[in-house]
Amino acid sequence: MNGYDTTRQIRKFNKNLVIIAQTAYALSGDKKKAIEAGCNDYIPKPLNKKLLSEIINKLLDS
Repeated sequence: MNGYDTTRQIRKFNKNLVIIAQTAYALSGDKKKAIEAGCNDYIPKPLNKKLLSEIINKLLDS
């Protein structure tokens, strides 16, 4: 089971859990796939601390 499948399973019983997808290979379309699977947002590796902080703050404010 990959992260997208896991997210779909989690969404069946928990719609409120915040899920931020992270992948090692930032390919075109990865963010779209993550959002379609039910993730709240997406961040590629290598981890950008500033971007992660911005995403977390955005999700906490919503």
